[in-house]
Amino acid sequence: MNTETIDNIKMIAETAREFAEKNIRPNIMEWDESQTFPKDLFHELGEMGFMGIVIPEEYGGSGLGYHEYVTILDEISQVDPSIGLSVAAHNSLCTNHIYEFSNEEQRHRWLPQLASGKVIGAWGLTEHNTGSDSGGMSTTAVRDGDDWIINGAKNFITHAISGDIAVVMTRTGEIGAKNNSTAFVLEKGMPGFSSGKKENKLGMRASETAELIFDNVRVPDSHRLGEVGEGFKQAMKILDGGRISIAALSLGTARGAYKAALKYAKERQQFGKSISEFQAINFMLADMATEIDASELLIQRAATLKNAKQKMTKEGAMAKLYASEACVRISNNAVQIFGGYGYTKDFPAEKFYRDSKLCTIGEGTSEIQRLVIGRDITK
Repeated sequence: MNTETIDNIKMIAETAREFAEKNIRPNIMEWDESQTFPKDLFHELGEMGFMGIVIPEEYGGSGLGYHEYVTILDEISQVDPSIGLSVAAHNSLCTNHIYEFSNEEQRHRWLPQLASGKVIGAWGLTEHNTGSDSGGMSTTAVRDGDDWIINGAKNFITHAISGDIAVVMTRTGEIGAKNNSTAFVLEKGMPGFSSGKKENKLGMRASETAELIFDNVRVPDSHRLGEVGEGFKQAMKILDGGRISIAALSLGTARGAYKAALKYAKERQQFGKSISEFQAINFMLADMATEIDASELLIQRAATLKNAKQKMTKEGAMAKLYASEACVRISNNAVQIFGGYGYTKDFPAEKFYRDSKLCTIGEGTSEIQRLVIGRDITK
């Protein structure tokens, strides 16, 4: 990166950090305990330009690249990973899917609203019986004149209740057939389109997760994204970029846990000195710092390839796999360093620990990442 880019990223990092400290930190535990999705906060994030980060300015976005995107997610997630998760899902899944695979009329219709944060986006792929096996989805779209009739349900969907617009993958062919999926944009208020059960989660509790339900939803063909049968291919391309998002979320979560643990270790006195001076704790902190730097380097490599529009399936999967698993290890060690206090809600370690686990599951489990990497290196 050149000097101008580095200076720009530093400025964006400072802006995101100040926003998170002022608007997010005072509410962390209240939102977590009540599982409140603070929708108004996301309108404010839109005003900051953080809800359409990589969307070009002509469509109302900020026109930034993936290095800046990673920086924003990192800074927000250091304060509250659940807010970082919702920012990631809105940007990289719903909003980016529309940008990547829509026509000009569709882009101008939906992107300015999403990029402004005035409307919140959701993205529906996962179903109750088809998680990683998304090619066998049950949600169907059947052609009816100039419209499509959609039936089925999606689960584990971020913003399923509060979202205003959802990109939904449907099956438009036979189960197991090639090119059997098509993507559509659905809007809140369409008859038969509703939300269902909200999940009571271990972590990321301020990021809303629930079902999307489709009961004979009539959708105009003008809401179709790309060609019929391209939905699954589109989804896989979107998940390539989404892996950078979850890796950045993991990075911020890990960094937040590490910073809290480092501060505590320097302050906590035992046997006449800070516990950070004891080799067991000092080595633990050294490993945490090393894994954070390694995660960041893998993420920045994937972001560089993404900015250059080069293939980065393997690199994105590597970044997501390593950063997410390192995040869990680091958060676990943070609780250990805090000792008994780490097990209480009066200190930040327990929340980072609860939030961290989602990173190894969402947008492709660690096992799926290994499958993606393994196929790439042996083909």
